[in-house]
Amino acid sequence: MADRSSKKWLIFGVSLVAVAVAVFVWQRRQPTDLPEAIVSGNGRIEATEYDIATKQPGRIVKVLAREGEMVEPDQVLVQMDTAELETDLREAESRLRQAREDKNQALAAVSQRESDLKQIRASIGQRESEIKQAGAAVSQRESELALAITQFERARALVAKDFIAKEEFDRENSRKQTAEAALVQEQARKQAAEAVLALEQARLQSAEAALRGARIEVAQRDAAIDGGVAKIQKIKTIIDDAVLKSPIRGRVLYRLAESGEVLPAGGKVLTVLELTDVYMTIFLPTALAGRLAVGAEARIILDAVPQYVIPAAVSFVAPRSQFTPKEVETRTEREKLMFRVKVNIDPELLQKHVEKVKSGLPGVAYVRLDGATPWPEYLNVKLPP
Repeated sequence: MADRSSKKWLIFGVSLVAVAVAVFVWQRRQPTDLPEAIVSGNGRIEATEYDIATKQPGRIVKVLAREGEMVEPDQVLVQMDTAELETDLREAESRLRQAREDKNQALAAVSQRESDLKQIRASIGQRESEIKQAGAAVSQRESELALAITQFERARALVAKDFIAKEEFDRENSRKQTAEAALVQEQARKQAAEAVLALEQARLQSAEAALRGARIEVAQRDAAIDGGVAKIQKIKTIIDDAVLKSPIRGRVLYRLAESGEVLPAGGKVLTVLELTDVYMTIFLPTALAGRLAVGAEARIILDAVPQYVIPAAVSFVAPRSQFTPKEVETRTEREKLMFRVKVNIDPELLQKHVEKVKSGLPGVAYVRLDGATPWPEYLNVKLPP
């Protein structure tokens, strides 16, 4: 426990010494003729960097940009190998054509099943009509038989008493037998129609099942087509991603890979600087950062061209403070925390001098805390022709 406590105090003491030294250096660097409402901080010119990287693993066919070269938006910078992908694409297109042919066949099967179903239903309707007619005929024959039986019984009673001749009795008996035979015939016809109807109803169930199966087949073919279309779109997207383009107008900062190299997904090939988004980052103590507004006017003087004063504006003030970096210092020994401030150069100005813009150049940024305070004469804007 004692060793751990000693280490904490040692680190704290070293930090205090570092802060004291930093404050001293920062104060020595501050211009003595600056108004109180104008403060400065040193930094380096930075620009937004874009990494031109592969989305999928693959081999580089050709890198079309060199370091230092200016590139335009959507300019092709790198071509990746797509031979295998193009083979996959042809295969996927072939499978899609087959799936569409299969669907056409399945649709034809559905049409055939619907036609069969229609015919079966028509046949069932006809059979039901025949059964209805046979039922009516059976009823009629039953009535005729009942009458014939009545007349036969009457004739039998009369012939027994010799009220009628035997020939008349025989005729009544023949009529009864004929009526019985006719009834049996109509009942047989009705039963035959009912048997045929049962067969047709069985066929109807089979045809309905076949139609459902055919429609399921169509749905499966539709799913296969959708899957094939999605696969083709995916392969085409990957092929498009194999052509790496510049997202911006800028300058190639680094060329990190060469033709023939095989890179993993996310492998970097080039780094491009956006020369219309150029800024300098400085750090200000709490008391000053609290007075600084986003949009406040600023000036930048680069060590390489101190004769020029570049107009700029504060684009960002960090919402949270951080420990003082080693390269910048606070104005008082009490302030150990600094706020990061970002000073951007006007994009339109950068566009006019885009060929001269370079990142990494050291310099000093001056920011105005109070808009009413005039700039010193040596901080008036001075630009190259």
